[in-house]
Amino acid sequence: MALVLKTAQPARHPDPTVKAQALAYLMFDRPDLDETERFLIDFGLVRALRTPEALFLRAAESSAFCYVALKADKPRFRGLGLRVRSRYDLERLSGLPGASAIEPATWPGGGERVRLKDPSGFEVHAVHGASPVQPLERRSALAWNVGGDRVRVDVPQRPPHAPPEVLKLGHVVLELADYQRTAGWYTRHFGFIPSDVQLLPDGAPAVAFMRLDLGSTPADHHTLALAQGPVDAYSHSAYEVVDADAVGMGQQVLKERGWSHAWGIGRHLLGSQVFDYWQDPYGAKHEHYTDGDVFTADAPTGFCPLSRQGMAQWGQEMPKSFAKPKLTVPLVLAALKNVLSGKPSIGRLLALARIMF
Repeated sequence: MALVLKTAQPARHPDPTVKAQALAYLMFDRPDLDETERFLIDFGLVRALRTPEALFLRAAESSAFCYVALKADKPRFRGLGLRVRSRYDLERLSGLPGASAIEPATWPGGGERVRLKDPSGFEVHAVHGASPVQPLERRSALAWNVGGDRVRVDVPQRPPHAPPEVLKLGHVVLELADYQRTAGWYTRHFGFIPSDVQLLPDGAPAVAFMRLDLGSTPADHHTLALAQGPVDAYSHSAYEVVDADAVGMGQQVLKERGWSHAWGIGRHLLGSQVFDYWQDPYGAKHEHYTDGDVFTADAPTGFCPLSRQGMAQWGQEMPKSFAKPKLTVPLVLAALKNVLSGKPSIGRLLALARIMF
């Protein structure tokens, strides 16, 4: 029996406001910038700029930064930046309800931006015109002797014992109470295309992995993933490294330096990435990955049932603690408020909990 999506979203929009070109950066509030920086450097990012109020970090690619931690009393995920193609795209977005006017971007790289909020309250910066920086030097992927193909002769395999070089910010995953409205906002205004959707037994989406619409240029299987949840929350973000040895060495280094492991190593089913997850000082999950799938805009959306076993092809089964939120009084009250409003329904939340926990 074919699986059928029984809700309006997620679905590609025939004429989006703009088509985002890249995930530019993520924004976090953090009480302790020193401890935040220590984790992120051990994880493989590189300091781009540090002020008393903000910490900017970069990957090896030519973007001036991909991660900003802002000094604040309480930790939280603020939102994301999306790169758009032109100033005309900024003009179109600035006309949306609640959007800012086009303004100078004062963070590293400069350019211009429009500030928006998605329906779940996350900040979204549309950015254009930032100046590129010199890419960082990085090692090449290691050559493997596989099958009968002996490409490495008289040379032992010695990956560097150091934090893995992060090539780029890959994707972010958000949990949403009002899934339909928020998913529709990203497909309508930024042109995201669902690559794969995991469904609950009633046909409602539980998780949608969404890619950029780059036309005939292959795009990562997902740059943004949206998951149904009781409250609006950050799930995790992911950072590409050069090869599987970099994923493994990342685990080795982070373990040696005392950080908390969350899940891995394994290979995902949807997206195919070899992955490993770690928690920052505030419990926020950060993923190393390599060897992810890429699709053009022509690839159709795939549908499959949600299951814990379907999260990985091999490796450790996803721990129940990975998806289960830490219960606090504010979280329980927020979840209760959302359920009473019908977004999400109690039936779908219970179905989600039965599958995942």
